[in-house]
Amino acid sequence: MITDRRGALTLGTMGAATLAQAQTPAPAPAVPASPPLPYRPHTVRTPDGLNLAVYDHGNPSGQPILLVHGYAQSALSWDRQTRDPELAREFRLVALDLRGHGMSDKPVGDEHYRTAKLWGDDIKAVIDALGLTRPVLVGWSYGGRVMGDYLATHGHGALGAMNWVCAVSSANPAGFGRGGRFIGQMTSPDPATAIRGTVSFLRECFEVQPSTGDFETMLAFNMMVPRHVRMSLGGRTANYDAQLRALDIPVLVTQGERDKLITVAMARGTAERVPGARLSIYEEIGHAPFWEDAPRFNRELAELARSVRRG
Repeated sequence: MITDRRGALTLGTMGAATLAQAQTPAPAPAVPASPPLPYRPHTVRTPDGLNLAVYDHGNPSGQPILLVHGYAQSALSWDRQTRDPELAREFRLVALDLRGHGMSDKPVGDEHYRTAKLWGDDIKAVIDALGLTRPVLVGWSYGGRVMGDYLATHGHGALGAMNWVCAVSSANPAGFGRGGRFIGQMTSPDPATAIRGTVSFLRECFEVQPSTGDFETMLAFNMMVPRHVRMSLGGRTANYDAQLRALDIPVLVTQGERDKLITVAMARGTAERVPGARLSIYEEIGHAPFWEDAPRFNRELAELARSVRRG
């Protein structure tokens, strides 16, 4: 038994300190550092005040290639190009999230999506902001509309070459397959219906189906595009006949033979209107040749890009 008053006080103080230590929460574990990004990120401001997310891969001094994705997609669509070591060693590979897509701004209202000049100005803003000299402009599917809008707004004088990949170049109904039948589901206000429609739409994009992991990634970035954007992307005309006939730069038209969304007729029409265009048909391939047969696509893209440097 402790009778010393000082000892009792000391013991009481020690007890209080011990209790205080027990009640003090342990420090939170440190958050692991993020791994270094495999690209140089940029935010590009458009003339109408939107921010576009841009991903700059590969050789900063190489021939630039600007990759434009399709409806409800993202820059990640081009993963098999931007992460290809041979392409990255030789070329500067720039992919963007179009307005309303991915990590870019997604304003509400048709006025932000229905005018050709907006889309054309977006492409010019990226070219100018990143200092891309005579880039190869590559557009997939709806990205063909965006390329056409750029030509209609700014001409082709700043471009080195173009690659139309299963791309829209005309409003001719013969150029469109059955993929549009899913748009109603994809724009449904019911999330479950919109997801089911997006899954069906994505399956239609591929003859050679992606792995489960790749498909999950594609579904995730498709669902980043909100309903109001999906709805506003419709209702636009596509008549770039005069712009195509005026092209005097190397042009490659890439088309999957079994594409269910954009037909071979669309691709042939594009190639026929462009003087000297090369048409490359991929047998047994669907709407995404750059994914389904990436080795061949990357070889042909490299050849096109090298033709700019020789010119």
